[in-house]
Amino acid sequence: MYRTILFDDEVIAMQRRPKIFYKRVNYLELYDDHDFINRFRLSKATFNTILRLIENEISPPSTRNRAILPPSKLYMMLRYLATGSFLLCVADFTGVSESSACRYVHQVCRAIAIQRPNFISFPSNEIDRNRVVNGFYSHSRVIGAVDCTHIKIQSPGGDNAEVFRNRKGWFSINTQCICNPWLKIMDIVARWPGSSHDQIIFDNSNIKHKFETGVIKGYLLGDGGYEVKPYLMTPLLNPTTQSQQLYNESHIRTRNLIERCFGVMKRRFPVLSKGLTVSLNNTQAIIVACAVIHNICIDMHDELPDDELMENNFINDVNENHIGNLVGTRGRQERDRLINDHFANLLYS
Repeated sequence: MYRTILFDDEVIAMQRRPKIFYKRVNYLELYDDHDFINRFRLSKATFNTILRLIENEISPPSTRNRAILPPSKLYMMLRYLATGSFLLCVADFTGVSESSACRYVHQVCRAIAIQRPNFISFPSNEIDRNRVVNGFYSHSRVIGAVDCTHIKIQSPGGDNAEVFRNRKGWFSINTQCICNPWLKIMDIVARWPGSSHDQIIFDNSNIKHKFETGVIKGYLLGDGGYEVKPYLMTPLLNPTTQSQQLYNESHIRTRNLIERCFGVMKRRFPVLSKGLTVSLNNTQAIIVACAVIHNICIDMHDELPDDELMENNFINDVNENHIGNLVGTRGRQERDRLINDHFANLLYS
């Protein structure tokens, strides 16, 4: 088929570029379990579990004209999270245009992020709550460990772009998470710019309100950048007695779980370390989607890919919390009571 273009009184015949139809690859059949995990960062069983959850949300209205089906869309999204590559590379991997790959990646991320209430939550009953508390066996009444991690982004542009620049000089989303003893995320806040301090993020979170009002009971463990509260225990700045030293040792060892949680999630999804080059709205959906998949992988007992550990798992963390121990009176009193009643007794038991 030809169309004509009039230019300088000449008729130039130009052939229309033919459509190219790529064969859709079934990677579940192409790869064995080991290779599938290394390429998509999760097992085939977990892939199918996620696909069942979101299939209705991402199905095309029609299968005419070789429409992209849900499995192919999920492959694209996982490949993007697994490599941190430009979307053009993801498009080439699955045989679609770059614009289509971008659209499908964000469609799938939003569909997974919507599943957040089903996979990211605090224990909803006494049995589950006691199980979590017992999991923190080395520390009395602990329900979770809290901290923030910086997710690298491109400059969002506009008048407020600089508020996203963190103390290391690059743009980020400062993302707050609370995890349980098995590294599952129980709460996530992924909307604050990189210049925001961890304490500010916590003070403005719904989870703080739930602890303040007694909806959630127990202790959170935070580092020295947080203000000690009756429900938020921080380490002592200068422990002197044996019981205080035991408290600090136990606190540091137990709170380290949230650091491990960030390390596991960033190792599974390297895009979180390499940086997100998409709009802010899409960035937030991607971060939450990664947290949802992280929890599903733990539920499914998925192993981490056997690639080399990143040289620094926390390359995108800004260590900004060494500002002294922020002390509130009621929080200090509760911490002293915990040390005297629990850790002092451990020394003589």
